[in-house]
Amino acid sequence: MFKAALMSGWHVHAEGYAEEFNRIPGCRVAAVWDEDPARGLRLADRLGCPFYDTAEAALSAPGVTAGILNSPTAAHLPLIELMAGLGKHIFTEKVLAATHEEALRARKAVERAGVIFAISFPHLGNPGIKAAKAILDAGRLGQAAYARVRNVHNGAVAGWLPAHFYDAAQCGGGAMIDLGAHPMYTLAHLLGRPETVQSLFTGVTGRPVEDNAVCLLRFPGGAIGVSETGFVSSGNPYTLEISGARGSLMLHESLRVCDETTGMKWQAVADLPPPSPSPLKRWAQACLGEGSVPEELGMAAAVRLSAIMDAAYRAHRSGCAAGVPG
Repeated sequence: MFKAALMSGWHVHAEGYAEEFNRIPGCRVAAVWDEDPARGLRLADRLGCPFYDTAEAALSAPGVTAGILNSPTAAHLPLIELMAGLGKHIFTEKVLAATHEEALRARKAVERAGVIFAISFPHLGNPGIKAAKAILDAGRLGQAAYARVRNVHNGAVAGWLPAHFYDAAQCGGGAMIDLGAHPMYTLAHLLGRPETVQSLFTGVTGRPVEDNAVCLLRFPGGAIGVSETGFVSSGNPYTLEISGARGSLMLHESLRVCDETTGMKWQAVADLPPPSPSPLKRWAQACLGEGSVPEELGMAAAVRLSAIMDAAYRAHRSGCAAGVPG
């Protein structure tokens, strides 16, 4: 039995991860720790496992060999260093860390320990995004010039997003560092590491952090990426657009492409690849010796996202483009 400790219930996905992990054959959440003991006790009761009042105690519980990290972003680094120091495999909610420097420290700890690491980048397993990546890589669109990803929800206006998601000290920012992580890592997956980032962050609901945000990313070769996110939009589905010298594609509920193979007419892509297993499942399978964590969910990709977010918030504070650390 592969046993893991659930490290905090702070994130909105924490309970979902625990339930998903328990559904994977041979896996069980065997311990819970939370910086909020009352929340942790409730979560442990629902999961039918013990609550521990320190992180080290939870990770040292009988049979526990891994941790599923859902703490505030500001606590990621010390907890990752603790888990790695105890030799525990690590699955983490995004982002890895709010700054590039902290992300590098996390990478050093994980690499020194030799534990299995994965980060939650679930959109990369979406059939439409997988097909878009294959079309782009096959050269059907020619040299990419522009890519745009919009991912929004109405959590701030509908009131269902927890209040602590508006605490910059805990989160490292607002909508962009949380929900905006999905467009950011998708753009990097498609086009590579950007060179610079420019940011426009606004507040619609009067929260202390941005709830409406756009970043412009410049990539080598002149391609422009646009990352759009926010907590204040309703009825606005996920959108991916890529334009190149020889064609374009759009994922907006369905995937359509316009290139030489379609006679330069928009056509739906009928044969999509199957969805990939979730990042959590791929990590668990790797820990069970049933495969490996793919590169796009590994430490290099996690550090790259933190570098991009670091630049995005520096650009926001300065009002100028910021370079992405290498």
